[in-house]
Amino acid sequence: MSLAAVRLGVSHVHPAPAPAGPGRCREASPVLLHPDPDEPQLLCIDPTQYRYELIRPLLLFPDRSATQRAQETGTHPETVGRLKRRFVQQGMLGLGPAPLDILPARRQLRVPDPVVHELQRLKGLYEGFGFRELARIIFHTTMYRLTGQTAQRLWERLPPASPPPRPPRLDYHSHPERAPARMEVITLYAQGWSKRSISQFLQVSRPTINLWIARFEADNLASLEDRSRAPKTPVRKAWLTAMVEIYHLQKRHPDAGGFRIWSLRGQTDFSVRTVERIMALNRQVYPDIPGTVGQRAPKAAPQPHPFKASAAHEYWFIDGRMMDFALEGHRWWSLIILDGYSRTMLAGAVAPSEASWVALTVLYTACQRYGVPVHLISDSGGAFISDAFEGVCSRLGIDHKTIVSTAGQSYQNLMETHFNIQRRVYDYQLALTRTPHEFDEAHQRFLDLYNTTAHQGLLKEQFASPIPLHVLGESKGRLYPPQELARKFAHALFVRTTNRYGCVTLHHSHFYIDQGVPQTAVLLWVSGEDLRAVYDQVLLADYHCHYNLRTGKVTHLRLSQWYPSPFAARQAQGALLERTPQDSAVVSRPPGVRRQAAGPLRVEQLGLFVWPQSA
Repeated sequence: MSLAAVRLGVSHVHPAPAPAGPGRCREASPVLLHPDPDEPQLLCIDPTQYRYELIRPLLLFPDRSATQRAQETGTHPETVGRLKRRFVQQGMLGLGPAPLDILPARRQLRVPDPVVHELQRLKGLYEGFGFRELARIIFHTTMYRLTGQTAQRLWERLPPASPPPRPPRLDYHSHPERAPARMEVITLYAQGWSKRSISQFLQVSRPTINLWIARFEADNLASLEDRSRAPKTPVRKAWLTAMVEIYHLQKRHPDAGGFRIWSLRGQTDFSVRTVERIMALNRQVYPDIPGTVGQRAPKAAPQPHPFKASAAHEYWFIDGRMMDFALEGHRWWSLIILDGYSRTMLAGAVAPSEASWVALTVLYTACQRYGVPVHLISDSGGAFISDAFEGVCSRLGIDHKTIVSTAGQSYQNLMETHFNIQRRVYDYQLALTRTPHEFDEAHQRFLDLYNTTAHQGLLKEQFASPIPLHVLGESKGRLYPPQELARKFAHALFVRTTNRYGCVTLHHSHFYIDQGVPQTAVLLWVSGEDLRAVYDQVLLADYHCHYNLRTGKVTHLRLSQWYPSPFAARQAQGALLERTPQDSAVVSRPPGVRRQAAGPLRVEQLGLFVWPQSA
């Protein structure tokens, strides 16, 4: 017997009952004493009392664990934990002897009483809560946190709500005063109620709830009071004396603006904006102020456009625009012809300058596709008033009219205003090009895009389709045979094929064109004393020459200018001749003696502007 047993007055300990058979609880196993006589032991005769003494410190001191108690008594921790759980679930029945059948009790939800009372109160008020909403309300009112599932189980186990002991709560519209009703909305919202529940419980719309919550967040309790619905206007500071003072300043300085009148007044009691409002009011009250509606000339009625087209190809408009970006250090030009009736861009080209040959090239392309117009409108640029351009118009029977843009007539040229569409829609894509060839391809893509998209002017004129190409349809102007059209456009045109070095031979003269177009047919256009080499509407070289109208021969050829090649790199140009125009040369060979042929044979060349010329 240990010293602890002597102190307790216990002389012996009965052995524990025999192990439980099948179907009995595991707690019926014997509880053995700790083998060490020096350790504290629980000496109890009754097994139920022993088990209770084993877990009693855990019930009195919740901060102690089952592992600590097992170490103190020499018992397995699982046994201590199992006995504690059974005692919490079933009370003393969980500590009964082994032959007693112990049925497990239903798991109880352990929540504080204030939570149950609050749920009972809420169930008596309103039945439409969401379970997560209930958990939020419980947390805000009792500071007890529980999940939505736990709130659902508690809500379902509560008995049916009993009628409240006091009269039913007033809804929003039944309050004698508005401020308590608005305070009720704010209180319920602060307690965790959703706006839907508040709306159904107090019979008020959700926009009203949102309005009062927003006002409360901005002005706190002051927002609960009634506010006047009268229009709120600032305090009038503009007295009659100030208006009269500003009126006299307006008469002395009729062209001065608001800030200048404010400065001349020399006072800071009014802002500049207030002075401007007074000035506007004075113009309505005092008609003697210069520039008022009473002293202005009556506005003229809108007049029709002087070149209003009533049919396709009646008026064509041609103009050029210098691009806003540089291409290889030089700003190029865009020349376009527009039909005034259908707003279709008929043809266009790009060039390093607004020269007459570019204008003639664009005009020839448009005439070749759609025929010759009745009138052609352009500005007074040098390319359009040159003798070559005027001569072509007179030979084709085109009534060429020029306007003066600096005299306020720029609106009369529709193409000048349509360049704004190019600037806004496609200038970004055009600026991304790096070579003249890429620039020309992007320019043609812009023409296609413009002609196949809706035009606002066609919408206002109520055409069946606002697409320019649809309005133009198959309309044609005055048609000329290709040879006749080419003969009216130039003095002479020759088609020559370059060799592998980009050179051609014309009338015993061998000269360089462009190494980037080897063995390619190029157009040699002779106009006056200029010979220009053109390929794919791109000017490659410009030479001075003498053209004999009687013999149709080109002589005295000398270089004028080379242009940047879009078809080859700069370092590859001029491989045969000198790279610089100053050192280049034209090689001439003497005419040879020809043998008499069996019969005269005249070989015709392909022509663009005139009948082909023989070499």
